[in-house]
Amino acid sequence: MNRLKKNIYAFSLMSIALLSVQCKSDKKKDMEVTPQNKTVNMVTISKEAYGLTLDSIVVDKYLMKNEKGMEISVITYGGIITSWTAPDRNNNYKDIVLGYDTLEQYEKETPYFGALIGRYGNRIAKGKFSLDGTEYTLETNDGPNHLHGGVKGFDKVVWNASETKTDTTASLVLTYLSKDMEEGYPGNLETKVTYTLTNDNELQVVYEATTDKKTVVNLTQHTYFNLTGDFSKTILDHEITINADKLVPVDATLIPTGALTDVVNTPFDFREAKTIGKEINTKNEQLERGLGYDHCWVLNNQNEGVRLVSSAYEKESGRQLDVYSDEIGIQLYTGNFLDGTLPNKQGGKYAHRTGFCLETQHYPDSPNQENFPTTVLNPGEKYISKTSFKFSAK
Repeated sequence: MNRLKKNIYAFSLMSIALLSVQCKSDKKKDMEVTPQNKTVNMVTISKEAYGLTLDSIVVDKYLMKNEKGMEISVITYGGIITSWTAPDRNNNYKDIVLGYDTLEQYEKETPYFGALIGRYGNRIAKGKFSLDGTEYTLETNDGPNHLHGGVKGFDKVVWNASETKTDTTASLVLTYLSKDMEEGYPGNLETKVTYTLTNDNELQVVYEATTDKKTVVNLTQHTYFNLTGDFSKTILDHEITINADKLVPVDATLIPTGALTDVVNTPFDFREAKTIGKEINTKNEQLERGLGYDHCWVLNNQNEGVRLVSSAYEKESGRQLDVYSDEIGIQLYTGNFLDGTLPNKQGGKYAHRTGFCLETQHYPDSPNQENFPTTVLNPGEKYISKTSFKFSAK
């Protein structure tokens, strides 16, 4: 009897031990498959003070970073992207956007470096347009015309900012109320722009707006890129592709003529990649009027929503920029008015054609062009436009 009890006791201990090992094994297995325990590649966003405007308004700087090494700095003044690092083919990250080091420099004089543009990106002829028989007069700040929202457009106001995050993205949400008749535009325009950085080295930009009175809206982003990362070099060797069969030609004051012309057999044919410098000095009336490329292309496949619309490649570094958008037009500007007077954040001055812009948008002067797609926004409607900038290297 005692021997039987001892055997039963020993068997019980062995069973408990085996059960304990099995439980530990199962627990370990559960931990291995539990989603909460997976390694997550985080994108971070942080905030710091940047300065005070001349009107003593506080300006903050937000820094977004992803796991690959991309860093993007944005200030609340103008929603300006002040720096943006991207990898070369050896995975070396360098700042590839023109800009300044201080708020004072941005306030003093800037050709819209890195800024959000509104209410209306590009030009409006003679600073006038009509809605329902009422003529509106805007500020004229580009010869006889209105450019990029006027004397104090969205590039020169301080935006309200907030942050949102997911496991793999970080977003900076900027909002601004443009009051009725600001710079001459009708309606109180509630505007929101969201910058989202992903772990795929992509910056997504979503523009949104609503109004309480019929108005016109055309928002864009005005970053100057130089994919060499060396701002003493020109961008003439960058290869550009634009998915467009037609161009919006302009008159002597850079206002659209109203026609949409084929790019075939012209210096404006970028359907296949070619360098900016290849034909920029060709004898051509349009190039002479823009002092180079400063034109809007009519993008193909306008009913397909967000699609690849343009690319830029710099062969020495291997950096490539792909632009995706749901917009109908894109303005290629090649830094024609950079004249060696503005301070370079790497030292020296920004010389002629040391940066290029790819501004997704509706066509210039659309409020005065009956044949162009409308830029009118009515109460109860929502303006929304999406563009993303994705970097790679090859």
